[in-house]
Amino acid sequence: MKKKFVADLNVGDLVADVFLVVGKSLHKYQKANTGGEGEFLRLVLGDNSGTINAVMWEGAGAAYRSCETSPLVRITGRVTTYREQPQVTVEGLTAVNKQKVNLADFQRASERDRREMVEEIQELARELNNPFLRELIFSFIQDRQFLVAFADAPAAKAIHHAYVGGLLEHTLETVAICLEIFTLYPRYLNRDLLVAGAILHDIGKIKEYDAHALNFEITDSGKLFGHIVLGHQMVKENMDKIDGFPPDLAVELLHMILSHHGQRSWGSPEPPKTMNAFALHHADYLGAQLNYFQGLMEKNMGRGTNWTPMDYKLERSVFLGFLPEGAPMPPADNTSGYVKG
Repeated sequence: MKKKFVADLNVGDLVADVFLVVGKSLHKYQKANTGGEGEFLRLVLGDNSGTINAVMWEGAGAAYRSCETSPLVRITGRVTTYREQPQVTVEGLTAVNKQKVNLADFQRASERDRREMVEEIQELARELNNPFLRELIFSFIQDRQFLVAFADAPAAKAIHHAYVGGLLEHTLETVAICLEIFTLYPRYLNRDLLVAGAILHDIGKIKEYDAHALNFEITDSGKLFGHIVLGHQMVKENMDKIDGFPPDLAVELLHMILSHHGQRSWGSPEPPKTMNAFALHHADYLGAQLNYFQGLMEKNMGRGTNWTPMDYKLERSVFLGFLPEGAPMPPADNTSGYVKG
């Protein structure tokens, strides 16, 4: 039985519990006293409440091999700090058989009901005016095997929407942002293409990630092709089964899927070259980034500071002192850092 979760860990706490190894890397260093070479292990440990960095100095090589045998490990150590962030200094590590734990303790899930999210996708499909796009979407969501995989999949292994149901949640957020963009540029954007593109843009992730692996391992197909190519293949195959699917419509939708990462260095074979593709890329990117911001803020709320530690993905610290819409105003003599305007 797991006793303490990542979200409950505070600097100074002793740690003696089971965690999921989300990431691991073995590094060399020069020993100051002897001049010889040693090894240390860097880890990212997780459970369904979040993740925390960890480091191990003694027995790092053997510990790394233990992590290779099982993604679940029993850790002993203490919570310290590194670069202003909590970190577990590990003193002992042993592999744990996953049959002996409650797997739900280690895999996060969306706070939203997956059945309700599936129903939202179905309603969006029914509202499409274009009969070919409507038939295309239903060719996927009427396939039970696809729908189960779509509902279970994460949107990523880490970073954003990295939890069971995360792909559904991210998909609906991308649709919502696309629809907002459409209201600003209705003369130049195609509403049905935006909705269809947003629903389909990441479906390759059901083949890229193993949603039933505790840490969402990337599959062989995911490593060989990536979700953009896999998604393009899936959509093209279903398009080809629909009689009379307009070639121009097919070309633009497939381009939207291939270009939704925005640039070649981010994994897209081509950057967006239509306004619909450009809008989809930015909706996808904005939804992912805001989810990452939210996670970073939630992780650091209640730590007695108005700033998060330096985040090396965002290359900045994030200010926590501003109030969300509808929150009560602070008293006049507040020291929260919030400035009334």
